[in-house]
Amino acid sequence: MGKKGEDKMKILVTGGAGFIGSNFIHYWIKTHPEDEIINLDVLTYAGHPESLKDLEGNQNYKFIKGDITDAEVVKQAMEGVDTVVHYAAESHVDRSIVDPLAFVKTNVLGTAVLLNSALDGKIKRFHHISSDEVYGELGLQDAPFNENTPYSPRTPYSASKAGSDHLVRAYFETYGLPVTISNCANNYGPFHDPEKLIPRFITNLLQGEKVPLMGKGENIREWLHVEDHAEAVDFILQKGQLGETYLIEGEEKTNLDITKKLLEILGLDESVIKFVEHRLGHDFRYAINGDKLKALGWIRKHNLTEDLPKVVEWYKQNEWWWKPLKQGRPNIDRLAQKSYG
Repeated sequence: MGKKGEDKMKILVTGGAGFIGSNFIHYWIKTHPEDEIINLDVLTYAGHPESLKDLEGNQNYKFIKGDITDAEVVKQAMEGVDTVVHYAAESHVDRSIVDPLAFVKTNVLGTAVLLNSALDGKIKRFHHISSDEVYGELGLQDAPFNENTPYSPRTPYSASKAGSDHLVRAYFETYGLPVTISNCANNYGPFHDPEKLIPRFITNLLQGEKVPLMGKGENIREWLHVEDHAEAVDFILQKGQLGETYLIEGEEKTNLDITKKLLEILGLDESVIKFVEHRLGHDFRYAINGDKLKALGWIRKHNLTEDLPKVVEWYKQNEWWWKPLKQGRPNIDRLAQKSYG
């Protein structure tokens, strides 16, 4: 998607070594090669510099290791920046149940530090990435979430993201900081950390291990390809109205649907499914009405039927990336069990 005019931009991406952030950086450098990207990431367990190793030596890309809760580091990273795209967050629900304070620190305090620095630096646009989980859960017959759905978070993760959303809006209303917000569905695609459902199941199956499916797999999520997400953020930056929120929709599937599709791709039967207990606060269903964003001209280009086989193939071809991560965390499948109480 081309920008209005050809002015070079300097963009600070927080959390750019994570799954969604690294894919956004790849998208942006490919689509807007004239722009400069600064990647600020503290490199927690979910931050992987290897995801961006192809950009080493690129004169328009710079990496800064630093914590978004550190005001001095943030101030330095934001020097000369036009736009901030704020991905950095603790995002694993199971981990939030085990260690909620870490989520409050990063997602709430970290966002506040960034907003203060953006205000001081007179940033032209602050775009905040959030989640559909801030709206709570839906029943099977409930209408999908929209931008006016009341917030009703049910886990420490979603509550911390809701808090960050409210702070972003407050800085717009109180100080006039030029902000936009997007709340998205679950993402999938390359460089997805193997703690999350799709990559964990793929990598388990590639290693001959069973997959831990909560309940009977009846919980419903929407799935959005990470490249569609990147393009949606691009649309919002260029066409979105300041102070507004845009929901980015995906495809609605049960967790069992996803599991069966992966088994089909890999030629396996359902004997490899290990049904486990639900975690605490396991929301039943998320669904998004994305009409407001689609009215800007955004169209979702990817679909699960065509793209899940490509994602599986990516993990087959890139064991160098994910095997060390799983070896460093041998109890990934047991993490959720700590949240069962």
